[in-house]
Amino acid sequence: MMEDIKLTKLASCAGCGAKVGAGVLAKLLEGIRVREDPNLLVGFDKSDDASVYRVSPELALVQTVDFFPPIDDDPYTFGAIAAANALSDVYAMGGEPKLALNIMAVPEDLPREAVHAILRGGYDKVYEAGALITGGHSILDPEPKYGLAVTGFVHPEKLLTNSGAKPGDVLFYTKPLGTGVMTTAQRADLLPEGAIGRVQEMMMTLNRSARDIMVNYRIHACTDVTGFGMLGHLVEMATGSDVEIHLHVDGVAFYDEASELAQMGILPAGMYRNRNFAEHHVEPGNTPLHLQDLLYDPQTSGGLLIAADPADAEALWEALQGAVPCPQRVGTVQAYRGGKRIFLHND
Repeated sequence: MMEDIKLTKLASCAGCGAKVGAGVLAKLLEGIRVREDPNLLVGFDKSDDASVYRVSPELALVQTVDFFPPIDDDPYTFGAIAAANALSDVYAMGGEPKLALNIMAVPEDLPREAVHAILRGGYDKVYEAGALITGGHSILDPEPKYGLAVTGFVHPEKLLTNSGAKPGDVLFYTKPLGTGVMTTAQRADLLPEGAIGRVQEMMMTLNRSARDIMVNYRIHACTDVTGFGMLGHLVEMATGSDVEIHLHVDGVAFYDEASELAQMGILPAGMYRNRNFAEHHVEPGNTPLHLQDLLYDPQTSGGLLIAADPADAEALWEALQGAVPCPQRVGTVQAYRGGKRIFLHND
Protein backbone atom coordinates (compact mmCIF):
# COMPACT_ATOMS: atom_id res chain seq x y z
CA MET A 1 0.00 0.00 0.00
CA MET A 2 1.21 3.52 -0.83
CA GLU A 3 0.27 4.65 2.70
CA ASP A 4 2.96 2.35 4.09
CA ILE A 5 5.75 3.86 1.98
CA LYS A 6 8.21 6.12 3.83
CA LEU A 7 10.29 7.53 0.98
CA THR A 8 12.51 9.62 3.26
CA LYS A 9 13.57 6.47 5.11
CA LEU A 10 15.04 5.13 1.85
CA ALA A 11 17.56 7.98 1.54
CA SER A 12 20.47 9.15 3.68
CA CYS A 13 19.64 12.83 3.10
CA ALA A 14 16.73 14.85 1.78
CA GLY A 15 16.02 17.43 -0.90
CA CYS A 16 18.55 20.15 -1.61
CA GLY A 17 20.35 19.21 1.58
CA ALA A 18 21.97 16.53 -0.59
CA LYS A 19 23.80 19.12 -2.69
CA VAL A 20 27.57 19.06 -2.79
CA GLY A 21 28.78 22.05 -0.77
CA ALA A 22 29.68 25.20 -2.69
CA GLY A 23 33.29 25.13 -1.52
CA VAL A 24 33.76 21.48 -2.46
CA LEU A 25 32.07 22.06 -5.81
CA ALA A 26 34.43 24.93 -6.65
CA LYS A 27 37.43 22.69 -5.99
CA LEU A 28 35.97 19.90 -8.12
CA LEU A 29 35.66 22.29 -11.07
CA GLU A 30 39.21 23.67 -10.75
CA GLY A 31 41.33 23.19 -13.84
CA ILE A 32 38.49 22.27 -16.18
CA ARG A 33 38.94 24.33 -19.32
CA VAL A 34 36.07 26.59 -20.28
CA ARG A 35 35.57 26.73 -24.03
CA GLU A 36 35.00 30.16 -25.49
CA ASP A 37 31.81 30.91 -27.41
CA PRO A 38 30.50 34.46 -27.81
CA ASN A 39 26.93 33.16 -27.66
CA LEU A 40 27.43 31.43 -24.30
CA LEU A 41 26.12 34.17 -22.03
CA VAL A 42 26.28 32.15 -18.80
CA GLY A 43 28.29 28.93 -18.41
CA PHE A 44 29.40 26.62 -15.62
CA ASP A 45 32.30 28.92 -14.80
CA LYS A 46 29.70 31.26 -13.27
CA SER A 47 28.07 30.51 -9.93
CA ASP A 48 24.63 30.96 -11.40
CA ASP A 49 21.34 29.09 -11.52
CA ALA A 50 21.38 27.94 -15.14
CA SER A 51 23.34 28.18 -18.37
CA VAL A 52 22.21 30.60 -21.07
CA TYR A 53 23.00 30.36 -24.78
CA ARG A 54 22.02 33.03 -27.31
CA VAL A 55 20.31 31.59 -30.39
CA SER A 56 19.38 34.89 -32.03
CA PRO A 57 19.37 38.59 -31.12
CA GLU A 58 15.93 38.08 -29.58
CA LEU A 59 16.11 34.55 -28.15
CA ALA A 60 18.35 32.73 -25.69
CA LEU A 61 18.00 29.22 -24.25
CA VAL A 62 18.07 28.80 -20.48
CA GLN A 63 19.04 25.27 -19.43
CA THR A 64 19.24 23.68 -16.00
CA VAL A 65 19.11 20.29 -14.31
CA ASP A 66 18.12 19.54 -10.73
CA PHE A 67 17.21 16.35 -8.88
CA PHE A 68 17.46 15.04 -5.33
CA PRO A 69 16.39 12.32 -2.85
CA PRO A 70 12.91 12.41 -1.28
CA ILE A 71 12.04 15.52 0.72
CA ASP A 72 8.66 14.05 1.70
CA ASP A 73 7.25 10.58 2.30
CA ASP A 74 4.29 11.10 -0.02
CA PRO A 75 5.35 10.22 -3.59
CA TYR A 76 3.14 12.82 -5.30
CA THR A 77 4.32 15.61 -2.99
CA PHE A 78 7.96 14.61 -3.53
CA GLY A 79 7.53 14.73 -7.31
CA ALA A 80 5.79 18.11 -7.23
CA ILE A 81 8.44 19.67 -4.96
CA ALA A 82 11.31 18.32 -7.06
CA ALA A 83 9.73 19.71 -10.23
CA ALA A 84 9.00 23.13 -8.69
CA ASN A 85 12.61 23.27 -7.50
CA ALA A 86 14.02 22.49 -10.96
CA LEU A 87 11.74 24.97 -12.72
CA SER A 88 12.81 27.69 -10.30
CA ASP A 89 16.27 28.00 -11.85
CA VAL A 90 14.71 29.21 -15.10
CA TYR A 91 12.49 31.70 -13.30
CA ALA A 92 15.52 33.04 -11.41
CA MET A 93 17.17 33.93 -14.73
CA GLY A 94 14.05 35.83 -15.82
CA GLY A 95 13.10 33.04 -18.24
CA GLU A 96 9.99 31.04 -19.07
CA PRO A 97 10.18 27.22 -18.88
CA LYS A 98 9.22 25.49 -22.13
CA LEU A 99 10.46 21.87 -22.13
CA ALA A 100 11.40 19.40 -19.40
CA LEU A 101 12.87 15.90 -19.21
CA ASN A 102 12.33 13.56 -16.27
CA ILE A 103 15.34 12.30 -14.31
CA MET A 104 14.48 9.38 -12.05
CA ALA A 105 16.22 6.74 -9.96
CA VAL A 106 14.03 4.20 -8.16
CA PRO A 107 14.53 1.05 -6.08
CA GLU A 108 13.59 -2.08 -7.98
CA ASP A 109 10.95 -2.98 -5.39
CA LEU A 110 9.29 0.43 -5.18
CA PRO A 111 5.60 -0.12 -5.98
CA ARG A 112 4.47 0.94 -9.42
CA GLU A 113 1.80 3.17 -7.86
CA ALA A 114 4.47 5.13 -6.00
CA VAL A 115 6.59 5.66 -9.11
CA HIS A 116 3.50 6.77 -11.01
CA ALA A 117 2.62 9.25 -8.25
CA ILE A 118 6.11 10.79 -8.27
CA LEU A 119 5.90 11.29 -12.03
CA ARG A 120 2.36 12.65 -11.78
CA GLY A 121 3.50 15.23 -9.22
CA GLY A 122 6.23 16.35 -11.59
CA TYR A 123 3.92 16.46 -14.59
CA ASP A 124 1.34 18.55 -12.78
CA LYS A 125 3.90 21.21 -11.81
CA VAL A 126 5.45 21.36 -15.28
CA TYR A 127 2.05 21.81 -16.88
CA GLU A 128 1.15 24.44 -14.28
CA ALA A 129 4.29 26.27 -15.44
CA GLY A 130 3.02 26.18 -19.03
CA ALA A 131 5.80 23.82 -20.12
CA LEU A 132 5.87 20.27 -21.53
CA ILE A 133 7.52 17.07 -20.38
CA THR A 134 8.85 15.35 -23.48
CA GLY A 135 10.66 12.29 -22.11
CA GLY A 136 13.47 11.54 -19.72
CA HIS A 137 15.71 8.85 -18.30
CA SER A 138 15.36 6.43 -15.40
CA ILE A 139 17.67 3.98 -13.65
CA LEU A 140 17.47 1.50 -10.78
CA ASP A 141 19.00 2.75 -7.53
CA PRO A 142 18.48 1.70 -3.89
CA GLU A 143 17.92 5.40 -3.03
CA PRO A 144 15.07 7.08 -4.93
CA LYS A 145 15.78 10.38 -6.67
CA TYR A 146 13.72 12.58 -8.96
CA GLY A 147 14.06 15.86 -10.80
CA LEU A 148 14.07 17.54 -14.19
CA ALA A 149 16.27 18.91 -16.92
CA VAL A 150 14.51 22.11 -17.98
CA THR A 151 14.87 24.34 -21.03
CA GLY A 152 13.40 27.83 -21.05
CA PHE A 153 13.45 30.96 -23.19
CA VAL A 154 14.58 34.49 -22.34
CA HIS A 155 15.39 37.60 -24.35
CA PRO A 156 19.20 38.00 -24.21
CA GLU A 157 18.89 41.63 -23.11
CA LYS A 158 16.43 40.75 -20.34
CA LEU A 159 18.51 37.96 -18.84
CA LEU A 160 18.96 38.12 -15.07
CA THR A 161 22.00 36.72 -13.27
CA ASN A 162 23.10 36.60 -9.66
CA SER A 163 26.08 38.87 -10.33
CA GLY A 164 24.51 42.17 -11.41
CA ALA A 165 23.58 43.73 -8.07
CA LYS A 166 24.46 47.42 -7.75
CA PRO A 167 25.02 49.74 -4.77
CA GLY A 168 21.69 51.15 -3.67
CA ASP A 169 19.66 48.11 -4.71
CA VAL A 170 16.93 46.87 -2.39
CA LEU A 171 16.68 43.13 -1.68
CA PHE A 172 13.40 41.23 -1.62
CA TYR A 173 12.64 37.58 -0.87
CA THR A 174 9.44 35.62 -1.54
CA LYS A 175 9.16 32.52 0.72
CA PRO A 176 9.82 31.72 4.40
CA LEU A 177 13.15 30.17 5.42
CA GLY A 178 13.71 26.98 7.37
CA THR A 179 12.76 24.05 5.11
CA GLY A 180 15.94 22.15 5.98
CA VAL A 181 15.33 22.40 9.72
CA MET A 182 11.64 21.59 9.37
CA THR A 183 12.11 18.54 7.18
CA THR A 184 14.96 17.30 9.39
CA ALA A 185 12.60 17.49 12.36
CA GLN A 186 9.91 15.71 10.36
CA ARG A 187 12.28 12.84 9.57
CA ALA A 188 12.96 12.50 13.30
CA ASP A 189 9.22 12.66 14.17
CA LEU A 190 9.78 15.87 16.15
CA LEU A 191 7.16 18.07 14.48
CA PRO A 192 3.66 18.52 15.86
CA GLU A 193 0.93 17.06 13.68
CA GLY A 194 0.10 19.27 10.72
CA ALA A 195 3.16 21.52 11.09
CA ILE A 196 4.78 20.28 7.90
CA GLY A 197 1.74 21.10 5.77
CA ARG A 198 2.60 24.77 5.18
CA VAL A 199 6.20 23.84 4.38
CA GLN A 200 5.04 21.32 1.79
CA GLU A 201 2.68 23.89 0.28
CA MET A 202 5.46 26.46 0.00
CA MET A 203 7.91 24.01 -1.54
CA MET A 204 5.30 23.00 -4.14
CA THR A 205 4.58 26.64 -5.02
CA LEU A 206 6.13 27.76 -8.29
CA ASN A 207 8.19 30.95 -8.45
CA ARG A 208 6.26 31.82 -11.60
CA SER A 209 4.31 34.70 -10.06
CA ALA A 210 7.45 36.27 -8.60
CA ARG A 211 9.14 36.03 -11.98
CA ASP A 212 6.16 37.42 -13.87
CA ILE A 213 6.07 40.44 -11.55
CA MET A 214 9.76 41.23 -11.30
CA VAL A 215 10.39 41.33 -15.06
CA ASN A 216 8.22 44.46 -15.21
CA TYR A 217 10.73 46.36 -13.09
CA ARG A 218 14.41 47.25 -13.16
CA ILE A 219 15.95 44.17 -11.58
CA HIS A 220 19.74 44.03 -11.47
CA ALA A 221 20.23 40.54 -10.02
CA CYS A 222 18.21 37.50 -9.00
CA THR A 223 18.78 34.01 -7.66
CA ASP A 224 16.63 31.36 -6.04
CA VAL A 225 17.61 30.32 -2.52
CA THR A 226 18.15 26.57 -2.42
CA GLY A 227 20.81 24.20 -1.15
CA PHE A 228 23.48 26.78 -0.24
CA GLY A 229 21.10 28.61 2.12
CA MET A 230 20.30 32.32 2.21
CA LEU A 231 23.82 33.29 3.25
CA GLY A 232 25.54 31.02 0.74
CA HIS A 233 23.55 32.52 -2.12
CA LEU A 234 24.07 36.05 -0.78
CA VAL A 235 27.83 35.46 -0.73
CA GLU A 236 27.69 34.34 -4.37
CA MET A 237 25.64 37.43 -5.29
CA ALA A 238 27.91 39.83 -3.39
CA THR A 239 31.13 38.29 -4.70
CA GLY A 240 29.92 38.05 -8.30
CA SER A 241 28.63 41.63 -8.21
CA ASP A 242 31.66 42.97 -6.28
CA VAL A 243 29.44 44.59 -3.67
CA GLU A 244 28.60 44.11 -0.02
CA ILE A 245 25.14 43.21 1.22
CA HIS A 246 23.44 44.29 4.42
CA LEU A 247 20.82 41.76 5.51
CA HIS A 248 18.16 42.90 7.97
CA VAL A 249 17.47 39.69 9.86
CA ASP A 250 14.35 41.12 11.50
CA GLY A 251 12.84 41.42 8.02
CA VAL A 252 13.35 37.72 7.20
CA ALA A 253 10.38 35.38 7.69
CA PHE A 254 11.00 31.92 9.17
CA TYR A 255 8.59 29.01 9.57
CA ASP A 256 6.87 29.16 12.96
CA GLU A 257 8.58 26.17 14.56
CA ALA A 258 11.97 26.62 12.87
CA SER A 259 13.46 29.01 15.40
CA GLU A 260 12.72 26.75 18.37
CA LEU A 261 13.98 23.68 16.51
CA ALA A 262 17.23 25.45 15.57
CA GLN A 263 17.74 26.44 19.22
CA MET A 264 17.33 22.75 20.10
CA GLY A 265 20.08 21.86 17.60
CA ILE A 266 17.77 20.17 15.07
CA LEU A 267 19.91 21.10 12.08
CA PRO A 268 20.64 19.35 8.75
CA ALA A 269 24.19 18.41 7.81
CA GLY A 270 23.97 20.80 4.86
CA MET A 271 23.78 23.74 7.27
CA TYR A 272 27.30 22.98 8.51
CA ARG A 273 28.61 22.68 4.94
CA ASN A 274 27.07 26.03 4.08
CA ARG A 275 28.53 27.67 7.17
CA ASN A 276 32.00 26.34 6.40
CA PHE A 277 31.79 27.79 2.89
CA ALA A 278 30.33 31.21 3.67
CA GLU A 279 31.06 32.25 7.24
CA HIS A 280 34.43 33.91 6.56
CA HIS A 281 32.53 36.35 4.30
CA VAL A 282 29.88 37.14 6.94
CA GLU A 283 29.89 39.65 9.80
CA PRO A 284 27.14 38.32 12.10
CA GLY A 285 26.98 41.30 14.46
CA ASN A 286 24.68 40.52 17.40
CA THR A 287 22.56 37.99 15.49
CA PRO A 288 21.78 34.98 17.75
CA LEU A 289 23.41 31.72 16.72
CA HIS A 290 20.14 29.93 16.01
CA LEU A 291 19.10 32.66 13.54
CA GLN A 292 22.50 32.45 11.86
CA ASP A 293 21.95 28.69 11.56
CA LEU A 294 18.59 29.29 9.86
CA LEU A 295 20.24 31.68 7.40
CA TYR A 296 22.74 28.92 6.51
CA ASP A 297 19.96 26.28 6.40
CA PRO A 298 19.74 24.56 2.98
CA GLN A 299 16.40 25.33 1.36
CA THR A 300 14.50 23.10 -1.01
CA SER A 301 12.39 24.89 -3.64
CA GLY A 302 13.01 28.23 -1.92
CA GLY A 303 11.92 31.65 -3.06
CA LEU A 304 13.47 34.25 -5.34
CA LEU A 305 16.03 36.69 -3.92
CA ILE A 306 15.68 39.87 -5.97
CA ALA A 307 17.96 42.92 -6.14
CA ALA A 308 15.84 45.81 -7.43
CA ASP A 309 16.79 49.30 -8.52
CA PRO A 310 15.92 51.65 -5.63
CA ALA A 311 13.73 53.74 -7.93
CA ASP A 312 11.49 50.71 -8.51
CA ALA A 313 11.65 49.26 -5.00
CA GLU A 314 8.38 50.64 -3.66
CA ALA A 315 6.41 49.71 -6.77
CA LEU A 316 7.85 46.19 -6.75
CA TRP A 317 7.09 45.84 -3.03
CA GLU A 318 3.47 46.77 -3.64
CA ALA A 319 3.19 44.41 -6.61
CA LEU A 320 4.53 41.47 -4.59
CA GLN A 321 1.86 41.83 -1.90
CA GLY A 322 -0.65 39.03 -2.21
CA ALA A 323 1.04 37.70 -5.35
CA VAL A 324 3.90 35.67 -3.81
CA PRO A 325 3.75 33.33 -0.81
CA CYS A 326 5.61 35.53 1.68
CA PRO A 327 6.95 38.90 0.46
CA GLN A 328 9.86 40.23 2.50
CA ARG A 329 12.05 43.30 2.24
CA VAL A 330 15.29 41.89 3.58
CA GLY A 331 18.22 44.20 2.90
CA THR A 332 20.24 46.57 0.78
CA VAL A 333 23.30 46.50 -1.46
CA GLN A 334 26.21 48.86 -0.83
CA ALA A 335 29.59 49.56 -2.43
CA TYR A 336 32.28 47.09 -1.37
CA ARG A 337 34.72 48.51 1.17
CA GLY A 338 36.99 45.49 1.45
CA GLY A 339 36.85 42.68 4.00
CA LYS A 340 33.52 40.99 4.73
CA ARG A 341 30.88 40.80 2.04
CA ILE A 342 27.73 40.18 4.13
CA PHE A 343 26.69 42.14 7.21
CA LEU A 344 23.83 40.92 9.42
CA HIS A 345 21.71 43.47 11.27
CA ASN A 346 19.38 42.26 14.01
CA ASP A 347 17.68 45.42 15.28
